[in-house]
Amino acid sequence: MLGHLECFVSSAENGSFSAAGRKLGISSAAVGKNVTKLETIVGVRLFQRNTRKLILTEEGERFLQEVSGGLLSIQCALKGVSSGGGVAAGTLKVSMGTAFGLHFVMPMLPDFLARYPAIVPDWHFDNRKVDLIGEHFDAAMGGGIELAQGMIARELAPAHGVLVASAAYLQRNTAIRQPEQLMNHAGIFIRSPQTGRIRNLPLRNAENEQRAPSMEIKMTVNEPDAAAQAAEMGLGIALIAMPNALPYMESGRLVRVLSGWYVDRGSVHLYFPTTKFLPTKTRVFVDFMIEQFRLQKLAARFDAR
Repeated sequence: MLGHLECFVSSAENGSFSAAGRKLGISSAAVGKNVTKLETIVGVRLFQRNTRKLILTEEGERFLQEVSGGLLSIQCALKGVSSGGGVAAGTLKVSMGTAFGLHFVMPMLPDFLARYPAIVPDWHFDNRKVDLIGEHFDAAMGGGIELAQGMIARELAPAHGVLVASAAYLQRNTAIRQPEQLMNHAGIFIRSPQTGRIRNLPLRNAENEQRAPSMEIKMTVNEPDAAAQAAEMGLGIALIAMPNALPYMESGRLVRVLSGWYVDRGSVHLYFPTTKFLPTKTRVFVDFMIEQFRLQKLAARFDAR
C-alpha cells in the first residue's frame, strides 16, 4: 500500500508516470500499475489520463491533500528506523550554494566524518532553490526556499550583499564616498538563475536610507564566484553576497566599497523536514552545522552592517 501511495503522490507532483518513475527509480509501467491498483482499492478514478500528461480528478485532488502529509510522516519514520536504531548512518543528500559550500561547508567535512564515519555525504553544489521534498534532499542550506508542508527553516546567519573591487581598480578610478558616485563606475552584475533578471536590490545603511546601485553594466554573469573573479581582475565593482565575498576580502584580493552600505537579502537558512521522525543522520547534520556556525562565528562574519 505504501508503494501505491508513493507512486500516486509522485505522479501527481511530477505530472506523468515516467517522471514519477525516474524520481522513484522504477519503470513508468510499474508506477502506472501501482496507481491503477490504488484506484481499485479506493474505488474512484484519481487521474484523467491522456497522451501528454496526467490530470487529477476532483476526487484525486481531495485524496492528494488528505494523504500527502501522512505519507511524508511515514517516509520519515521509515528513514528513522532504518538509520540503525539511533546510529547516524546512510547517504546524506544536501543542497548548498556553490561558493558557500566550497569555501565554508567543505572544510567542515573531515571533522563531521570523523564524528560520524557511517554517513556518506551526497552534497550538491548549486545556486538554485531546490524542491527539498520533491527532489528527496535530506537538508538544504541557502535562502529563499519556499517552506512546504512538513519543512523547517533554521536561521543560521544574515544574507547580506556588499560592493567589492580590486585595489588596483580603485586606485585608477575616482574615489567613491557616496552611492550616487557609483554611476561613474563599471558594474559587474549577477543574473538570477531562476528568472534571468539582474539582481539589483537597493543598498541601505545603518540609518536605513536606501540607494540604487546605479552602476554602468560592464558585464553580467550567473555565478557569484565569477563576479568576484572579474572584480579581482580589475574589470569593475561587483555586488555579491558576503559568503562569496568573504574569502576574497579576508585574503586581500578584493576591497569593500562603501563600507557603510549593504544589500539585505534576508537570511541563510538550514532547511530540513519536520523534526518528527527525523532520521538520525539528518539530525546530527543539523546539530553539527549549528554548532560550527557558532564556533566559527559565521553569523558575525556574514553580517555586513
